[in-house]
Amino acid sequence: MKGKQRFAWRKVKNMSEELTKEKLDQVYEIIEVAKATGKIKKGTNEATKAAEKGTAKLVAYAKDVTPAEVVMHIPLICKDKGVPCFGVPSREELGTAAGLTVPTSAVAVTDEGNAKKLLAELNKGRSAPKAEEKAEKPAEEKKEEAPAEADEKPEEKTE
Repeated sequence: MKGKQRFAWRKVKNMSEELTKEKLDQVYEIIEVAKATGKIKKGTNEATKAAEKGTAKLVAYAKDVTPAEVVMHIPLICKDKGVPCFGVPSREELGTAAGLTVPTSAVAVTDEGNAKKLLAELNKGRSAPKAEEKAEKPAEEKKEEAPAEADEKPEEKTE
């Protein structure tokens, strides 16, 4: 079982972007500026809710959370919703960037405030699929499947 957990965690790690020192500093700076001039959500539950609702502009989660299952779902939700998601190495640094005296597992920026330019610069190199594009694909598949189902007639019971 332990090996399976490690394998699953590797898949999730690949969903969030690998951060260079420069990008990591940008993520922390965006969180700090948004804390001062905008709005942020602190903690795994609040960050998850913001990502699910689509109100999050950026989500950062700590990679050193134990057990890892606590934050494993965040990159998956962010990918589905088209929200930029970044894994940072330390809970302590993430908590400090969010203006907390204690470590935090995740932070979501809901209103970027004066960090709009920084966020746009960080997202410039990304090519994340939009949630609307993903929503259209299943609808197209359903349209293609519908005529095939219409050709089939339900079996009639004869007694």
